[in-house]
Amino acid sequence: MSRLEKIEGKILNPDELNLKLSFWKFKNCKIVFTNGCFDILHRGHIEYLAKAADLGDLLIIGLNTDSSVVRLKGAERPIQDEKSRALQLASLGFVSAVVLFEEDTPYNLIKTINPDFLVKGSDYKPEDIVGYDIIKKNGGEICTIDFVEGYSTSNLIEKIKKNL
Repeated sequence: MSRLEKIEGKILNPDELNLKLSFWKFKNCKIVFTNGCFDILHRGHIEYLAKAADLGDLLIIGLNTDSSVVRLKGAERPIQDEKSRALQLASLGFVSAVVLFEEDTPYNLIKTINPDFLVKGSDYKPEDIVGYDIIKKNGGEICTIDFVEGYSTSNLIEKIKKNL
């Protein structure tokens, strides 16, 4: 199997996800889940995701589809299509799986995964994080991670526009 095939193999559809979850839960793996658009992958994303991965054995990323990014961020986004964004995330060694979701929030995906750790940026209050009720009911942990100052997709887009 080529390296590219291994990376692509980490991008899971719902059936593949359920199969992997059964195996991982049988092996008592601690599952970490986070989600986002990850439109232009940058240092802030890498540090955030690496810290999230350190919380457990496996990191699953819920990735907004192109249509959900448009609804959340506006008509000029995403900059990169969902396949490109998924491939970039899956290429990170500490990422176990990437799962696309169509809805505006990953609530149903969180319900399916039932992770041990639900992670978001520290700009969220834990009780305001989508899936908080699921995690608390099932004995999991809500974790927030500080952003890396000066690194955001919006800042990068503005910087690019100024230099055109």
